[in-house]
Parts: sequence; structure tokens; C-alpha cells
Amino acid sequence: MPTIPHKILVVDDEPDWETVILQKFNKQIRLEEWKCIFARNGIEALERLEENPDISIVILDYKMPKMDGFTFLNKLNETDNPAIKTIFVTAFGDMENIRKAMNAGAFDFLTKPIDFGDLEITINKALKQVDIIREALRSRNELVALNRDLEIASGIQESMVPRQFPPFPQRKEFDIFARMIPAKKIGGDFYDFFLVDENRVAVAIGDVSGKGIPAALYMVKTRIHLKATALQIINPGECLLKLNKLLISEKQADENFSVTLFYCVLNIDTGAMQYAYAGHPAPFLIRPGGKIAHIPQKAPKAYPLGFLDTCEYEVEKIQLKKGDTLIGYTDGLTDAENPSKIQFIQKKSQLKKLLEGKNTMHLQEITDKLLSEISEFTAGAPQTDDITILALRYYGKN
Repeated sequence: MPTIPHKILVVDDEPDWETVILQKFNKQIRLEEWKCIFARNGIEALERLEENPDISIVILDYKMPKMDGFTFLNKLNETDNPAIKTIFVTAFGDMENIRKAMNAGAFDFLTKPIDFGDLEITINKALKQVDIIREALRSRNELVALNRDLEIASGIQESMVPRQFPPFPQRKEFDIFARMIPAKKIGGDFYDFFLVDENRVAVAIGDVSGKGIPAALYMVKTRIHLKATALQIINPGECLLKLNKLLISEKQADENFSVTLFYCVLNIDTGAMQYAYAGHPAPFLIRPGGKIAHIPQKAPKAYPLGFLDTCEYEVEKIQLKKGDTLIGYTDGLTDAENPSKIQFIQKKSQLKKLLEGKNTMHLQEITDKLLSEISEFTAGAPQTDDITILALRYYGKN
């Protein structure tokens, strides 16, 4: 790939100056390291700049007709382009104008008669600064573009999980509310819920290992496979077994993701709930009297999905009573740290107390209360992991 020459704008009203510059720097011009552009006064120089916005250096004489060097320098400053360096040329010993030029933003100065060896050194020094600044600007622009892409990706990710609450306003037997707060613009947590048939609703909350774009992509894949599988296989244990095999079969050689998951299917008519764990924290259960329990996990704790192809995921059952409230969460909640690096999990008993008696609160109120408690505990410390909370309440048939 050919190197793009640095453009150098030489502004001087002396007619021989162009010839001298081209002779003295013939080698750099011939090797296409430099490209010299000339102007006889400040007005022409501004025109050349408009035609060549990628000019790197301006060699600027102080005394010029139509527009002097200082006026041009002020006009150049208005463009707010840090990647253009100005070398100011003035009479020997004219310290007042030299200081004025430097204060106005000139990179360096030279005095007449010009020492061309000194000019070459000064140009090379300025070009190094230009290269550094342009690389920084490129990195900044790439970062701005990346952030813009992440904002778009974040919006896409948010749109992929249900956000309309109540999600099934025509169904009075149950209610669901969920919130997801990524540690970065996008994350690896997810939740989902959908009707398997007229009598059963499936609910899932999961956490992909890792953060950022790769984890988010894995999350999308997992969620798509889960819903497709769940509509074919009602049994949660068998559903996770097939889902695990799918994720393992699609695993790339350099892919090191896995996903914890709590997945359940609730019979809307009877309150009977089947569920299975894949290495996920057990949800809390708030009973109608306000007492707190955990959703039982009698079977040995299974590995996360996508980790081992020999995993078994056993189905378990629980009977929900009218008014029972299930609170599922990802470990970003319990692992949240305060400025002293103390994790919220050390306050798990307080978390349990916080939930006691909350079965009469709306699901969104419970969720907001938990998030408020986390925010108060972390006291402004950076969020290091995604936080997701999903609340399910069973009202039963009237």
C-alpha cells in the first residue's frame, strides 16, 4: 500500500521561494514523502487549505500582502484542527513577533535568512507531532463509532427481551415483571417468558459467562434455541438437556462461553410448576404470609449449559399457592461490590429480610426496591457484572 505524502503549505510572497523549496527538498518530494503546495498571501493560503483539508504543516511568513501572518494564524485557529502545525517565519531577532506567534498557537519558528538544514529538522519534528495527533484522532473517531454501534446494539438487545408489562394483560392468573441492567452497554444476562400453550407459561432467567459483545451474541443464540426447544419439549429437564447439546454442537474451537439458567414451566390452572437448574442461583419464593424460602434444589447442582456434553438436568416440581411470588436474579446482584470491595452476597440475610412481607407489593415495586438497595450498597462503585431481576406472581383461578 503506497504511503500518502504529507502536504506542506508554504505561504510567502517572494517569487523565488517556491523554486528554492522545491530544490532543497527535491529528495522528499521525489520519494513522495512530502508534497509542497504554495500560496503568495494569506487569502490564497486559506483557499489552498479549503482545497486540501489534509495539509499537515503550514510554513508561514509574517509579512505578506492582503493578509499578514497573524491574521492568517487566527483564521487557522478558527478551524480547530490540532493536526495542522504552523512554522512561523520572521526577521532575525524579532522576538516580539515570535512570542506573539507562539502565543497564537504556532508550533515553532524560524528566522530569516533561512537555514534549510534547520528547516528540515523542524518540519520532521512537526510531522512526528502531526502523526501522533492524527493517530489519536483516528482512535477517538473509532471509539466514537464503536460507542455509536454499541448504543445501537444495546437498543437491539433490549428489544429482544420482553419489555411490555404486564406481558399478558388478558391473563389474570399470574403476573411477571423483569429488569435487566448491563454492566457495559450490552451484556450477557437475559430473561424470557412465553406461553407454551393455553394452560402453561414458560419463564427463564440466565447469565452468560463474560460480558460485552461476545457474551451478548451468545445470549441471543441461547435465547433463540431455548424458545424453539421449549415449544417442542415441555419437560424443563429434557428441554435443558437438548439445549445443552445444541450449544455444545455449535461451539467454536476458540469459544469459551457457558450460560447458567433457571427455567420453569408453570401450569396456570393448577399452580404446579416444573423447573430445572443449570448452575444458576436458586430464586427466592415469597409465600402468601410473607415468609421467604428458596425454590428447592434436591438434585445435584448441574453444570452451566455449553460446558459439558455429558450433563444431565433433572426436573423438579413445586406447588405454587395463590399469592406466591418468585424472585429470580443473576449473580450480578449478589456479587455487587461497594467501594471497599465487599460483596452484597455478604448481606444475603439482609436481602432475605428485605423480601419478607413484600408479597403484597407490586412486582415492579419489589424489583425497584432491590435495585435501590444495591445502588445504596455500592455507593457509586463501578458495576462489574450485569444485574437481572425477574419476578413472577401466581394468583390462580378465581
